[in-house]
Amino acid sequence: MSSLRCARMLILLLSAPLIAACEKPTLNVNLHGVNYSAETFSYAVADPAAPDQASGGELIDPFGAGGTTCCAVLPKIWRPGIKLQVRTTYWTEDKSGGKSKISEFKDVRIVDVPPYVDGTPGELWVLREADGAVNVISSDFQPDHPKWPGKIKGWPIPSLEYRRERWEIYRHHEQMYVDLFVSLLNQLENEPQMRAKEAWEYARENDPSEIKAYSGPSDPRYIEFLRASYKEGLDESKLRLEDVMKARP
Repeated sequence: MSSLRCARMLILLLSAPLIAACEKPTLNVNLHGVNYSAETFSYAVADPAAPDQASGGELIDPFGAGGTTCCAVLPKIWRPGIKLQVRTTYWTEDKSGGKSKISEFKDVRIVDVPPYVDGTPGELWVLREADGAVNVISSDFQPDHPKWPGKIKGWPIPSLEYRRERWEIYRHHEQMYVDLFVSLLNQLENEPQMRAKEAWEYARENDPSEIKAYSGPSDPRYIEFLRASYKEGLDESKLRLEDVMKARP
């Protein structure tokens, strides 16, 4: 073996421990939040030994999932006893007494990181279960993947109660427009001059092109224009309301 080759091998042997020592034993991974509960929540993840250096903060809707945020720090090699601090904030709504009240609650938990899938650290998933329990999973597989290691398989499915609450919002919205156009038509029938004057002033300030073809709020053609517009709005609103009613969960 030549002296040059021996020298190169010696350098490699001597530098190997230095290279190994410089390799970081941890890895930065992306964060995701998944919410299997009916309450909105946000989360932050930190090493229990450094709680002020937290990551996360994303707001997750009920029965929803967030995007991708950065970052959590995990050991490259899993071992029993890896723990993370998870701080959550969640909101509950009390509708008793005819009024809606939103209350905010905060929670701090130390959770175990379960074994990595295939022994490799993956993205960190913060999961809030239906009963409010919070846990984490390290996995590059999503909840609907066959290799997903979580005890809850698949993405969140909204409860019937939640879907009906959301449906009621849409129903109320469309009913509001039906009621509005019924009211406008009644005003135009009972007090045409007053309704026409109010509509004229509104159009003059917000959409002058709507009234440029008429001489004033007393113009009979303008009153007929309003009647036709309100009737068209009522018909369209009724159709939308019918569609919403058919879609009731």
